[in-house]
Amino acid sequence: MKRALFEQWLTAGNIEYLGTTDDVAAHIRQADCVVLPSYREGTPKTLLEAAAMGKPIVTTNVPGCRETVEDGQNGLLCEVRNAPDLAAKMLRILELPNAELEAMGRAGRHLAESKFDEQIVLDKYLTEVASIATKRR
Repeated sequence: MKRALFEQWLTAGNIEYLGTTDDVAAHIRQADCVVLPSYREGTPKTLLEAAAMGKPIVTTNVPGCRETVEDGQNGLLCEVRNAPDLAAKMLRILELPNAELEAMGRAGRHLAESKFDEQIVLDKYLTEVASIATKRR
């Protein structure tokens, strides 16, 4: 994106740039939903934090991001590089009643606890390392 276009959006009031922060949780806490239209990356920490904090997620259906969303349960997946689809998913979230947003948030928290809890990840990692070490002997 060209800087001039970004600055036009800022001036028009279409977006609010929050800058950088070391306290991402404070911003997530204030959000109704966390949106990350990534093209591809590892599992984004921001989405894990959003799920852990009980926030619905809108993200792209790409490796890394899609693992953080059970589509329709704790958020919505959109097609990569498809702005109209991203906008449609964001509008769907916007139109949800509070009770459904809260249910999505609880589902996200459950996903974070059952799939991404630090101990679960560590146990899987240690099991894999032990398996590789055993194969080399």
